[in-house]
Amino acid sequence: MSDRHPDHAHSLADDLKVMETLMARRRALKWFAGAGTAALVAGCGGSDAASGSVAVVSGSTAGATPTPTPTATPTPTASGTSTACIADPAETAGPYPGDGTNTASGGTSNILTVSGVVRSDIRPSFLSTTTVATGVLLKITLTLVDVNATCAPLAGYAVYLWHCDRQGLYSLYTAPAESYLRGVQVTDANGQVSFTTIFPGCYDGRWPHMHFEVFSSLSNALGGRYAVLTSQLAMPSAVCSTVYADATTYPSSAAKFARISLSSDGIFGDNSAAQIAQQTPVLSGNVTAGYDATALIGIAR
Repeated sequence: MSDRHPDHAHSLADDLKVMETLMARRRALKWFAGAGTAALVAGCGGSDAASGSVAVVSGSTAGATPTPTPTATPTPTASGTSTACIADPAETAGPYPGDGTNTASGGTSNILTVSGVVRSDIRPSFLSTTTVATGVLLKITLTLVDVNATCAPLAGYAVYLWHCDRQGLYSLYTAPAESYLRGVQVTDANGQVSFTTIFPGCYDGRWPHMHFEVFSSLSNALGGRYAVLTSQLAMPSAVCSTVYADATTYPSSAAKFARISLSSDGIFGDNSAAQIAQQTPVLSGNVTAGYDATALIGIAR
């Protein structure tokens, strides 16, 4: 054995020192490796405190998904108006429409099929007489708009307008020989029609008003069919009082107007304030020179 390991004792001691050195070096390397990993994680925002701000990577897109901001829906308004347009409520055509839906006591019951009904000045009769309805002059412009298209004007639509005379009588019916205060016009590019007429009188049981029907085309109107809206306009209270003060021109309207209100009217009484506001034309002018009126007609297409 001595031949093979002559310095065995000395070599073992040296080996132990070498092994101890190696072990110390290995522990140091292990500690540095752990410290480097922790620093790397901290540098990437890996702590619990920072986890809420860490961007999430999904597929090829990085970053949190943004929350969409809702866009406010614009209030529909018609050109030249300051109020929002709404759909006009459907109202009865009443007992005196002259549109083919009932029988008149004298003359035709469907004036829409008669030549000459397309006219802007509806004061004269144009059937069996040429009587001109008298009263306070009223020029009214109606603007048709589509309430489902941000109040865009409706061009090419036909409007049939009719109302009573200064004594509260309707042509073809309670004034059977006459055909005045009825007419049809077609909307222009601005959705507008204009009529020259008189301020209507007041009769018992009804707020002063005008009737109208809207058709999607002139051919439909002249056929007296397929109205897309039948409704009414409520005349403004203050102007009614002013006009009816002239007992010579409107002999019985003042007393009848005093007995009626919008709330008690069988047609307008159940409408909302917004509906009444839109159904009431805006008037300017005076009794002597006459009045100009405008009204917005909202159609839900």
